Amino acid sequence: MSDTYTPPKVWTQEAESGGRFASINRPISGATHNKDLPVGKHPFQLYSLATPNGVKVTVLLEELLAAGHAAEYDAWLIRIMEGDQFSSGFVDVNPNSKIPALMDRSGDTPIRVFESGAILLHLAEKFDAFLGKNRPEMLSWLFWQMGSAPYLGGGFGHFYAYAPEKWEYPINRFTMEVKRQLDVLDRRLADNQFLTGDDYTIADMANWAWYGQLALGRLYEAGEFLDVESYENVRRWANELDARPAVSRGRMVNRTFGEEKFQLHERHDASDFDTKTQDKIGKTEG
Repeated sequence: MSDTYTPPKVWTQEAESGGRFASINRPISGATHNKDLPVGKHPFQLYSLATPNGVKVTVLLEELLAAGHAAEYDAWLIRIMEGDQFSSGFVDVNPNSKIPALMDRSGDTPIRVFESGAILLHLAEKFDAFLGKNRPEMLSWLFWQMGSAPYLGGGFGHFYAYAPEKWEYPINRFTMEVKRQLDVLDRRLADNQFLTGDDYTIADMANWAWYGQLALGRLYEAGEFLDVESYENVRRWANELDARPAVSRGRMVNRTFGEEKFQLHERHDASDFDTKTQDKIGKTEG
């Protein structure tokens, strides 16, 4: 970054910004093409991808089902690199064109819910589950994650893993902030099993999808760089959640990367985990 950049008085997009997501980044919102979203048979229709924000919601849905709630759902794959999020149908559900997006069809009138934190809160309140006894504490950690993750994803993740070149200043800037955030969590979890104390809540699910998976070495291949092993309390908590069967199922849904046995591109029935992961589909087709 030796060249000095002087911003113009009025910014205009003259070329793609570069990096992995350049082809889908644009300075305007709205649909680029007309296409309706599919609708399955279950009360909840999820349109998503297994990014950390998508994983939050599928983990909660699987936890609700495991707890005996009537939270059956169809999870439809949104391929963001192919621009599915800019279809007219998706924009009708989420005008921000980001996954995940949910249509709650459990009542007389379908309800759209977008933003992962809003979806978590909507579902948890609907079933009165995973809210914890200390609601203010739960909400604080839920919204802490919503406000902090852009530094981890759009900041650190972008410049460390996805930018067209490695630039020292932004990597150092966002690394410092991510490590501060990990320290916040580590101090909280030193004396608490979960973020709100003894209750496993949607705040844990939201934070685990980002910081738990980071501590387990699953995000940006940055575990060694960030010295995640040193955050012992975060690692303990991350492994404890990772061992939950519902969490394992949740992180598989709408997953299109990694080992094929952990990829369930779409989920329409509980049996899909046994019959329709990509390794099994490949064997069947072969």
